[in-house]
Amino acid sequence: MEFFDTHSHYNDEKFDEDREEIIRATFDSNITKFMCIGYNLESSIKAIEIAEAHENIYATCGISPNDIEGVNFNDLQEIKKIAKNPKVLAIGEIGLDYYWEKDKENQEKQRSFFIEQIKIANELDLPITIHTRDAYLDTIKILKENKVNNTGIFHCCPLNNELIKDGLNLGYYISFSGVITYKNAKPEIPVSLVPENRILIETDSPYLSPEPYRGKRNDSRRVIEVANKISEIKNIPLEEIAKITYENALKVYKLENKK
Repeated sequence: MEFFDTHSHYNDEKFDEDREEIIRATFDSNITKFMCIGYNLESSIKAIEIAEAHENIYATCGISPNDIEGVNFNDLQEIKKIAKNPKVLAIGEIGLDYYWEKDKENQEKQRSFFIEQIKIANELDLPITIHTRDAYLDTIKILKENKVNNTGIFHCCPLNNELIKDGLNLGYYISFSGVITYKNAKPEIPVSLVPENRILIETDSPYLSPEPYRGKRNDSRRVIEVANKISEIKNIPLEEIAKITYENALKVYKLENKK
């Protein structure tokens, strides 16, 4: 079995003490590819550095909705510049987060940055990685009005049936994290809504550790727990879920010829 963790943050300072050790342990645990996701300019540069140092790690570049304070559109030009690196396979994470941001003016800035980064993705012929929280209607509205040529991924997708349906109708992949293993999550219907050819798995390391590791630092080895839960819900063997999600990740990131 091979697993592809489509969303991790080894560029996070929580890995500064033992980053290489954890990466080696991950590769030794059948997690053979993973994405290192940028969320601001500094972390995007770090993601590229990590990806360049490892054959089977890839990067994304972007400014997340929770990282736009003090950022201007000149920073987006820097994102565009570094995203031309061959190790960069998507623009992200980008999107909207009204859970943490209640100020209407700042929410408008989030929407502007989301749209501008969609334009960058289209210019560079890349998919996007979407962060959305408590912003379902505006997220879908922006995606309908600003077509993303290569679509992309709803990362750590909220367990919102309507969001999932709309995302699928727009051609996006749906990625689930350790959240679906939590006892109060009720993931059965949301996971069941996603067809086999659109489902992905992720850890969002170092965050969102699945059961039974909840509360501890997460890493890509825990993506197997996410796959296990999907296997249970869909009544499909774990080996098949591993293959399905791996092949889907290769497809969305245009890695089919780099197996």
